[in-house]
This record gives sequence, C-alpha cells and structure tokens, in this order.
Amino acid sequence: MTIKILTLFPEMFQPFLATSIIKRALEKNLINIEVIDLRQYSNDKHNHVDDTPYGGGKGMVIKVDVVKRALDANSSQMTKVLLTSPRGKTYKQNMANQLAKEEEILILCGHYEGFDERVLNYVDEEISIGDYVLTGGELAAMVIADSITRLQKGVLATGSFEDDSFQTGLLEYPQYTRPTIFEGMSVPSVLQNGNHEEIRKYRLYESLKLTYLRRPDLLVNYKLTKEEEKMLEKIKNESLQNE
Repeated sequence: MTIKILTLFPEMFQPFLATSIIKRALEKNLINIEVIDLRQYSNDKHNHVDDTPYGGGKGMVIKVDVVKRALDANSSQMTKVLLTSPRGKTYKQNMANQLAKEEEILILCGHYEGFDERVLNYVDEEISIGDYVLTGGELAAMVIADSITRLQKGVLATGSFEDDSFQTGLLEYPQYTRPTIFEGMSVPSVLQNGNHEEIRKYRLYESLKLTYLRRPDLLVNYKLTKEEEKMLEKIKNESLQNE
C-alpha cells in the first residue's frame, strides 16, 4: 500500500517517518509513504500557493489550480483522495479498517483559512480527527497514516491489534505486568491463575464495564451476545449501588 501526503511543511514528517513502528514498516517495504511539497506545483516565481479570499476576510486561501496540478501529478483513478478538515467526517477505527484495504491513499493537509471550495470536486472524502482546530492538517495526516500502517500485514505481530479499543467495538480491558505487587496495588488474581476461560470472561467484563462507564455511546450500535447482556446487566446494577 502507498500513502501520499501533500503538504506545505514536508519537514514535519521527517521524525514521524524515522521512528518506531513506522520506520520499521518502511524499511521492510510493508508500506510506502511519500511526502510531497505542495509548493512545487505553484506557477508563481515566489512559489505562492494561496491568495486572499473573495468577499474579504482574514487569512489566506489555498488555490484550487495549485492543488489540481498536484493531484494530477500524484494520483490516479485508483487513488483515494482525503482532505483533512475540521468540518469533515469524524475519523474512527472502522474508517481506518476500510482505508487500510485501499491500494493508494493521498492525504491533502489543510492549512490557513482552508482551501478554495472548488478543491472538493477532486476529493473523495473530508476527514476530521476530532472536534477541535489545529494549525494545520499535518498532525491529522500523521494520525491517519499511523492508524492505517499498523493494520498492514506484518507491521505488528499477529493478534497485536485485534483486542485494541474500538477494534471490537468496546474499549480495551486493563493490562498488567510485573511487579505483581507495587505500593500495595496487586495484579488481579484471576490473571495469575492460568485459567484461560476465567481470564477471557474477566477481560470481557472489564471491557464492557469501561465502555459503559466511559463511552456508553459505543454500546448504542454494539450487538451484545447473551453472555455480554448478562454481564452488562450486572455492571448496571453495580453502578446504581455505587451512586
């Protein structure tokens, strides 16, 4: 898979591409990430890519003709073109799962007061990583690229992400490691007894509990099994008793 990132600040991606899992994935050719400088597609001798907005107002707007030249040079019919934008669809794990199946993705990093609205004619989807505004779309592009990269075959060890928060529809259960006791706090005994069925039930219960208490909105569309229905009822009763 190839991820292309079209940006005004390519230098921001140098540490991102040279660190940890992303670096190893690139070295093993498990994914290809290309960072492209939008300024090289300006036809202005000063490499300007923006101009003042029609109708007046503060800030600068990125020009549609510059973006179109960049897209023509770096995309094809098989390329999924994304635009990072605070008004886009909120990015979630199911979107990462779908994007991870694409052959090629191009992420256009938003900046300044945004893009000329006509740019949307050449974009497949606008994506927001949350209800807040960043100085630019570079950080959002890194988030998207990271979430997609870790899903590629061979990037993580088998089974490493299947139980992650949001991957199953629930928040992930609590994790523990050595030391067994630290400042009076002990690892739950069920995780030490070697009974795999009891451990499975404990983890499922804790996932449901965390989701119910912290992100109940995730349960709205989550299809509960009979086992989970009983667990959730117990969790609700315990919550009422603790109020």
